Amino acid sequence: MSSLPRPYIVPASPARERERSPLLGRRPAEDAECAQRERASRRRRAAAACGLVVLFVLALVLTLGLLGGGLPDDPAAAAREILARAPVIDGHIDLPILVRELYANNISAFDLRERMPGHVDIPRLREGRVGGFFWSAFVECKPDNKDFTKPSYRVRDTLEQIDVARLLIDEYPGTFKFAQSAADIRAAIREGRIASLLGVEGAHQLGNSLGVLRQYHALGVRYLTLTHGCHNAFADSGGIFEAPPPLHGGLSALGRVLVHELNRLGVLADLSHVSDATAAQALAISHANGAPVLWSHSSARAVHDVSRNVPDALLKQLGTPEKYHTGRDGKGRNRTDGVVMVNFAPFFVAPDGEATLERVADHVEHIGKVAGKEHVGLGSDFDGIGSVPEGLEDVSKYPALIAELHARGWSRRELAGLAGGNLLRVFEGAERAAHVMQRAGARPAMEIYGKRPDLPVYREDL
Repeated sequence: MSSLPRPYIVPASPARERERSPLLGRRPAEDAECAQRERASRRRRAAAACGLVVLFVLALVLTLGLLGGGLPDDPAAAAREILARAPVIDGHIDLPILVRELYANNISAFDLRERMPGHVDIPRLREGRVGGFFWSAFVECKPDNKDFTKPSYRVRDTLEQIDVARLLIDEYPGTFKFAQSAADIRAAIREGRIASLLGVEGAHQLGNSLGVLRQYHALGVRYLTLTHGCHNAFADSGGIFEAPPPLHGGLSALGRVLVHELNRLGVLADLSHVSDATAAQALAISHANGAPVLWSHSSARAVHDVSRNVPDALLKQLGTPEKYHTGRDGKGRNRTDGVVMVNFAPFFVAPDGEATLERVADHVEHIGKVAGKEHVGLGSDFDGIGSVPEGLEDVSKYPALIAELHARGWSRRELAGLAGGNLLRVFEGAERAAHVMQRAGARPAMEIYGKRPDLPVYREDL
């Protein structure tokens, strides 16, 4: 078969031309009118073609911009441009505990618009291009007794921490917007405000009660750290610098129920502070429920070997559904979506006296290399740490870290994910999993801690 001429236009035959000719000749006026219409038609086609070319060029420019093209050569300028569109969402800031310790929870005793004694205030949040953060509600854990039944004020104190956060968010409505969902975060950023979320830093703050968890959720809490530096009734802790001897071998029976209930509610299971066994078991339960997890403020153990940091074996269990659940290969199908938000605490970053911005960037890069760059974020621990890395002295310094990673070759898209996009994806995943579980009929967990002396109550005891 002979090839057709290019471009693909088939010339008309003389016979076809005769068939198209009118039976009677046209008058000159008709010929002029026809020619005018033809010229107008050609102009319209040319204009339409030009419009399509312009739209294509604009789409190409936008796509290249989103994929990392078009950034300034200067890393600092590139960081500012990235964060203008994708501001930082920090996974863990301890401003409420600073207010408790320095001001006895009195929000009238200071002004966040002025310089605060810690790492966080409104001017520095703005300078650091912060678009959101989790306000951590923290109460110290104490290994009072092996059964965890000694009465304490931890639930009261947690409620006071939540109260302080909510009062401060309401006190500065032009700056902060209370957020309970991914949609709330996006709305706050569109409005130029800082999305303000709540996290509770330890299941020891539940009073051994799943009912307390549900009430925290009703108050807006969207992650629960399974332990702090001590074991509790639900799970084993990883300690601080060295892991203590295990108590439950990971999660207790009630702890497994707790993780399931977190998934049902759409509250993220935070695996910072927990033992490796606790993390692995929580990952498995969450995976079975289609729910992601996070480490709200943890770094990489391979970079600095302390028990609080995440080992590579756990990092390798992370994966996004789009990447690993297609069934095209056997490995990776059991991976769970999640994000590890890198901690800035110097003692988790490097040996004493060696913590710098560059070492923090090393942690970010290592997690990105092992787990994937879509699984790393920022969880500074500001206002909860007594010292800071050189170059990351407070919340105003996030752009410097973004600039460092840009200089190391991270793209616009990767840095937007690190700044907050990865956390948003995980947050949305938790919301979807909760919706699916509730639609499928998952009911609130009614289990109680078996060593509680007050339940069940029998009528003869009344």
